[in-house]
Amino acid sequence: MTFEEYFPLLMFPALLMFLLSGFPVAFILSGTALLFGVTGYYLDIFYLDDLGFIPSRIFGIVQNITLLAVPLFVFMGMMLEKSGLAKELLKSVSDLFKQQKSSLAFAVVLVGALLAASTGIVGATVVTMGVLSLPTMLEQGYNKRIACGTIAASGTLGQIIPPSIVLVLLGDMMNVDVGDLFAGAILPGILLVSMYLLYIGAISKWGKIKTKDSAAVITNNNEAASLRDLWVAIIPPLLLIVLVLGTILTGLASPTEASACGAAGAILIAWFKRKLSWSKLLDTAKDTTTTTAMVFMILIGAQFFGVVFRGLSGDDTIAMIIDEMNAHPNLILFMLMAVLFGLGFFLDFLEICFIIIPIILPITLDLGFNSLWLAILIAVNLQTSFLTPPFGFSLFYLKGVAPKSIKTTDIYRGVIPFVAIQMLLLLVIALFPDLVLWLPTTLFKS
Repeated sequence: MTFEEYFPLLMFPALLMFLLSGFPVAFILSGTALLFGVTGYYLDIFYLDDLGFIPSRIFGIVQNITLLAVPLFVFMGMMLEKSGLAKELLKSVSDLFKQQKSSLAFAVVLVGALLAASTGIVGATVVTMGVLSLPTMLEQGYNKRIACGTIAASGTLGQIIPPSIVLVLLGDMMNVDVGDLFAGAILPGILLVSMYLLYIGAISKWGKIKTKDSAAVITNNNEAASLRDLWVAIIPPLLLIVLVLGTILTGLASPTEASACGAAGAILIAWFKRKLSWSKLLDTAKDTTTTTAMVFMILIGAQFFGVVFRGLSGDDTIAMIIDEMNAHPNLILFMLMAVLFGLGFFLDFLEICFIIIPIILPITLDLGFNSLWLAILIAVNLQTSFLTPPFGFSLFYLKGVAPKSIKTTDIYRGVIPFVAIQMLLLLVIALFPDLVLWLPTTLFKS
């Protein structure tokens, strides 16, 4: 392979090196692209005219009606988090099952799944459950690693259980209907929650989930009151799930329209709970604007990176390498999934999504893989990036609110079994594509 063919591949190690500087990712993406573009121009292997594609791509992003769902879903999650929904739900479920062995770990997983289907904000979910449940789990004698792993992993369920922002982004980038993606992710999401519960049940029965037996302090001995509190806490998110997912899956609304309904529903829930105020509304709007700006700035930076990479014929180089391998398509898919998993140790899911997916997408389509099935595989794979050290964001969120007795190594070791479970789910989806394709086909068949 000549130097001209090898040159665009150097963009990736350069990007990783610059990311270690701590500079904003969006500017590193565009800066790396411009550096290699100018260098390629002087090496006479890149034409600056190719940069003319960038403005049209940026305008295409901001005019994309599908991507409008991103800030609306973010607003919905932020508003629900500020209304105290997660706190009330976790307290109600924990109080109801507090005396039963390992029930608090089960409650964390179930509440994480319910919050994933209603808010989908990983950081808020992990922080809230870490503050409310981790001290109690430690008090009840839970193994530190198991407690930390359960909370961190449960908080990431919002990445695969719809409505998920990563599914909206993947749907736009891979030209797959977001409604189909939401439907295709439901069964894998349920299966992942079930696998978490089975793992906790197994180590509770045959392992050592607790280091000691201690009697929990019951704050509410009235079972009827606990059940009433549970229903009061669980009905609002269930109604919101029906409003958002129900309208999408039945075809009554597009994902963008449903996200607007979800944002309005979140405001109504906060008003119903008497938690709505102008200050909270303004804080939610500010947080939504900040998060959305971050997402779109990374997306714009990725456009710079992609234009230069293609201008240097990097996509042709990768295609040539794969052709020379002459490997079975399934082996190539395995290698691509391994690359995504490896990048998750160092990059955020947004960075992987915007940088890598446009490069590998043509390759996978040429191999004949179903786009919907492939998108769910990628979404499950990207979910691990929240848990894989050293840069897993869920690990940082949990460490920030954990008691001083919790070491970073406790959190790292605690998430390993849950990462393995996610990899097992990835294998199951790869072997049984109907797990993804059956529900969209059933719901949306003509």
